[in-house]
Amino acid sequence: MGWLIADIGGTNTRCAIARPGGTVDTVETFRNREFPGLDRLLAAYLGMLPPSQRPDEAVIAIAAPIRGDDVRMVNINWAFSISALARTLSLKRLIPLNDFAAQAYALPVLGPGDLQQVGGGTAVPGAPKVVVGPGTGLGTAGLVSIAGRWHAITGEGGHVTMAPSDEREARIIALGRERFGHCSAERLISGAGLAFVHSALTGAAALAPDEVGARIQAGDATALEALDVFFQLLGTVASNLALTFAAFGGVYIGGGITPRYVEQFKTSGFRPRFEDKGRYRPFLADIPTWVITADEPALRGLAAYAEALGPA
Repeated sequence: MGWLIADIGGTNTRCAIARPGGTVDTVETFRNREFPGLDRLLAAYLGMLPPSQRPDEAVIAIAAPIRGDDVRMVNINWAFSISALARTLSLKRLIPLNDFAAQAYALPVLGPGDLQQVGGGTAVPGAPKVVVGPGTGLGTAGLVSIAGRWHAITGEGGHVTMAPSDEREARIIALGRERFGHCSAERLISGAGLAFVHSALTGAAALAPDEVGARIQAGDATALEALDVFFQLLGTVASNLALTFAAFGGVYIGGGITPRYVEQFKTSGFRPRFEDKGRYRPFLADIPTWVITADEPALRGLAAYAEALGPA
């Protein structure tokens, strides 16, 4: 029958069925704001399926810390109990993962056609990998091999304190501290963060993220400068993760923003910044970096996780 899988972000939720062999089908995307809570959204998806095809097991990826039965999301005002959600949906097993754990579990099943390498380096088989992705927020995760099996290491790395690498970034981060109190990486490396960086560069009121995106597509010089600053900041965070995990298996850039601007990313300051760690430049030069261009990588990661877990 398969598993219900769902990638629950701050803006959208993608639902599907994972079949034996790690395949994914019946993919549907929902706007979170159209539902009062996750229970109603998942019930709407299950209600689209014939009763004989509704799964009774689920693995869901949530853009929130997973610390027990009660979950409170960060970028949308949703809070729920995992056990109550399972009862409401008549599921005999419901396993929650952090959303970037799902991204991490996808890494071993992605092929060359799902990735674009930026910069040099060659992956070492079996070595740790990391994934970082700006979207509504900024997610991070590591993936390590233990006794021949991959295990995701998750946390809230998007909320580390953002550090500047030059005077321009110092000014932007100072404005971030003035605006937010604590200027985390996510405050600058996310959809809203890109808009904030653009505002900091222009001195004007912040535009909506979609408007900044439209200006990038139109070739606006200040918007393109904001995007390059954004990618350099991402390079700082990605290289910090690479050092922390000794990620010779590679660094993977996911999320909803970077794949949209792959050509700009390739010529941006991301990779020079990634390697710019003084004495550790040769260390980082050996670590490859890729943009994940695959459709729905989190769903593929959830399907791989469910396949490895097996039926209850």
